[in-house]
Amino acid sequence: MARLYSQLWCGATGLAVPLLTLASPGLLTVAGVGPSWAVLWLLPWALVDGPRSGAVAGLALGMALDGLQLGGASQIPALALLGWWWGRLGRNGPPVERSFSLGLLAALGSLLLGASLLLQLGLPGSGGWSGEVVLLSGLHTLLAQGLITALLAPLVCSLQLLFWRQQVSLRN
Repeated sequence: MARLYSQLWCGATGLAVPLLTLASPGLLTVAGVGPSWAVLWLLPWALVDGPRSGAVAGLALGMALDGLQLGGASQIPALALLGWWWGRLGRNGPPVERSFSLGLLAALGSLLLGASLLLQLGLPGSGGWSGEVVLLSGLHTLLAQGLITALLAPLVCSLQLLFWRQQVSLRN
């Protein structure tokens, strides 16, 4: 069983996610929307370290990102679920190595995360947003973020997967 979380510097790479979210590099946007950095970090982590570690990493990452924003919507449930799901895929299925697979998983994860936030914001009494405004702006953000996340995943996630798998194999 992989133990990325026991290597302090591997877990510390998760601190880059809130920093990248805040920095929001303009070069990496589609229609003004940046990628889901949480998905790009959590996907390879969970694939290498398993479902329990993926869920805990998703929970911790969600808490850090929720602390950066005001509002009633939380990223915690979706990120914890994604970490658990991707961890199960990494443990029980064939190894995920192809760029297309990583892009598809990242796109699905980004869409699930965005849909979770959209549903939370669209609930009655969740901040006074009108349904039409949430739906129109939310769909724009959802689709743009899913696209840019899927495009960046083969590069970003492949590098992380290779590096973290190498660290795990050196440790065993």
